[in-house]
Amino acid sequence: MKKRQVGVHVSIAGSLSNAFDRADERGCDCFQIFTKNPRSWKAKPIENAEALTFTRRVEQYRPGTVFAHISYLPNLAGERPGMHEKSVEALCMELDRCETLHIPYLVTHLGHAGDSDVKGRKRVVRAINTSLSGREPGTTLLLENTAGERNSVGSTIEDIADVLWQCEEQSRIGICFDTCHAFAAGYDLRDEQSVSQVVDLINDNIGLSKLCLIHLNDAKGETGSGLDRHEHIGMGTIGEEGIRSVLLHPGFSGVPCICETPVDDRRGDAENVRIVRDLMQN
Repeated sequence: MKKRQVGVHVSIAGSLSNAFDRADERGCDCFQIFTKNPRSWKAKPIENAEALTFTRRVEQYRPGTVFAHISYLPNLAGERPGMHEKSVEALCMELDRCETLHIPYLVTHLGHAGDSDVKGRKRVVRAINTSLSGREPGTTLLLENTAGERNSVGSTIEDIADVLWQCEEQSRIGICFDTCHAFAAGYDLRDEQSVSQVVDLINDNIGLSKLCLIHLNDAKGETGSGLDRHEHIGMGTIGEEGIRSVLLHPGFSGVPCICETPVDDRRGDAENVRIVRDLMQN
């Protein structure tokens, strides 16, 4: 089995480059960031000196991988024209920032559609085509599955596949598989057999070569609940056996894992990273 990178989402407070130190403190060999305030449409331009420092550290960090996640506000599937246009502009900006920082992967949710899931997926395809058109190859866009909430787009593997294969620049698009979201959307991941069935679905519909990242999160809700609530590794409804089955399945071999687990008085990021590594040994 290939060596697997394990990390968490870390803050960029104070400076983008502070993310590397925070990742080291938590024992990460990969990590994920927001490149800007995730609750704002606007972003302070990245100064040349800051970009140079960050890109140097990206090079020094290899073979560790840096991932970015799009901010909370864009809704690529949304039916309101003004909001949709603003969301496409936001995606373009996020890609620009990743390319400036030499971040190889940007994760995005597909969003929510109030009219129809089919129409929502078509809007996502148009948004991705627009954002990648005329752009030099650089950052790969990763489509993340959602948790089956009301009006969400991209909760099934088939729907993610439908979007990906309709896009014009398929070689520049991959997927991020979130275990909590999948479980909440109805994909059982609690044992080896169930995980194998999900791996087969991904392979048959998308291809495992497109799987670039796993968001490794336990879940607070039951399978099929539509509840997007992450839990500490092994302490949720997926449980240690399920998480171990994900980590040890040959189809997921070598895919980096980012934990987006809570930080509270029960456990912190470093302990979740350590537990993931322990589970990989058993």
